Amino acid sequence: MGRLATAGRRPQAAGMQGSKEPCEPRWLQLARRVQAIAQTGLAYTEGMYDRQRYLELTELAAELMACASGMAAEPVRELFLAQTGYATPKVDVRAAVIQDHHILLVQEAEDGLWTLPGGWADVNDAPSVAVRREVREEAGLEVRVTKLAMLLDRSLHPHQPPFAFHVYKLFFLCEPVGGSLQPGLETRAAAFFARDELPPLSRTRLLPEQIHRLFEHARQPGLPTDFD
Repeated sequence: MGRLATAGRRPQAAGMQGSKEPCEPRWLQLARRVQAIAQTGLAYTEGMYDRQRYLELTELAAELMACASGMAAEPVRELFLAQTGYATPKVDVRAAVIQDHHILLVQEAEDGLWTLPGGWADVNDAPSVAVRREVREEAGLEVRVTKLAMLLDRSLHPHQPPFAFHVYKLFFLCEPVGGSLQPGLETRAAAFFARDELPPLSRTRLLPEQIHRLFEHARQPGLPTDFD
């Protein structure tokens, strides 16, 4: 994996090893690309016939994804048609709150699995604002953001299951400054865990190797930011 480094700074430790090759099936990449072309085309075309062609491409992308994944075509079609404007990656922010060699995890109400506090960044929120809000809402703590530790392309890591859209994942180191540990509306529990005593993780949101790398960043604050 590459690293975002200040000019002139020498890397102090090897980062996570990324293959640079997508960890997703080829059909998903193709369907996602066709959908992105159609979405961007619909955002800018002024021609009636071009618009019809881009709508047909949207249908084609939905059918391709539905056939390959075993999903029903209609929900995929509705999901794609709801996307407007120039197609860009979605942004997922995650907070690594590490204290006394333990890391804060929350249990998702949706599936009962554990992950770092976080979620989609909202419009008009700076990344650090978004991640602070997620920690407060999901774990009850107020935090101070100290570092962007990792900026990862979800498709280059073995998250399961694959996601319909392209996603960038931002992992921030944070320090607690107030509040009290408690779950929120979307979480069942919030607790600190040792590095070698992790609960069952939500692999669609978080991988064990990502947690281990975050511990390294907490231990060596001078490490440059990992990327890709």
